Amino acid sequence: MKEIQLKLYRGYANDQEVIVFGHIFRSHTPTTSTMENGKLSYALAMIRMFRLNPLNNVKVTFELNDWEVSSKTTKDGYFRFNLPLKESLPSGWHPFKICCQIDGHQLEEQGELLKPYPSQLGIISDIDDTFLISYSNKVFKKLYVMLFRNVNRRKIFDDVVDHYRALSKAGQDSAEASNAFFYVSSSEWNLYSFITRFAEIHHLPKAVIKLKKIKTSLTDFLMTGRGNHDHKFIKIKDIITFYPHLDYVLLGDDSQHDPYLYERVSKHFPLNVRAIYIRQTGHRPKKKVEKVLANIQDLDVATCYFKNSQEAIAHSKKIGIV
Repeated sequence: MKEIQLKLYRGYANDQEVIVFGHIFRSHTPTTSTMENGKLSYALAMIRMFRLNPLNNVKVTFELNDWEVSSKTTKDGYFRFNLPLKESLPSGWHPFKICCQIDGHQLEEQGELLKPYPSQLGIISDIDDTFLISYSNKVFKKLYVMLFRNVNRRKIFDDVVDHYRALSKAGQDSAEASNAFFYVSSSEWNLYSFITRFAEIHHLPKAVIKLKKIKTSLTDFLMTGRGNHDHKFIKIKDIITFYPHLDYVLLGDDSQHDPYLYERVSKHFPLNVRAIYIRQTGHRPKKKVEKVLANIQDLDVATCYFKNSQEAIAHSKKIGIV
């Protein structure tokens, strides 16, 4: 039997505004423990992630300290609060609460939002084939891996954690401070719990995560991560305009559209992009990608087209980021 799920995602704030968002739907959404089950149990849990019934027009209430604001979900069960801050927030992660009432049942979940520490640097990274090995160019292998390798059996590229953790701490002089990290992907919101758990297992920097519109059917599962990638540009644009004082490091791979997307971002924000890292996923560099990166370098943006993360780390040290 499907249960009502209130799903919250990590929010973020600057000195003037706070943004939090989530979904409400009926589903057999798996728990963290089921994501670590055996092959068949895990495959069933993964399929169930894409069999959802979004709940439209549900009243939701955002609570932060003594502050309460209400809104309603849209047709896809999505809600988002863009709110002017009533009081300043210190740097770091802050708890917030979302409440709603459906069919006489009161639902309440606690989420987190980030007010970045003082910094000169922000990091935006893709997920699939950038740090999580996903075989995006091999459709059937990608689906097999998604279905039959649970979160503990999925692989991460060598040394990528060292690079990301170095970027997270670059320029920071205290143990608790870190640079703001964002994971922006064409994976759907259905996979949010998997992504956060994978990042925790591998000790990747804690990040605000922005994904693609939630999907609701088995057919959608078969097409996961594919289709139009314009949403990634919109989400990256939103991040940069929300924190316009930062220089950004963009990390992606050559399996799909990241080089062309980051070229577009660089043209729109010529003063905000400091460096672009593109992972080579095939046996040879792609000529088209090399051409795009050369064009980006003409905008005074440092680029690195690398096969392994040690090359990326060396490049970051060479240009003085870490």
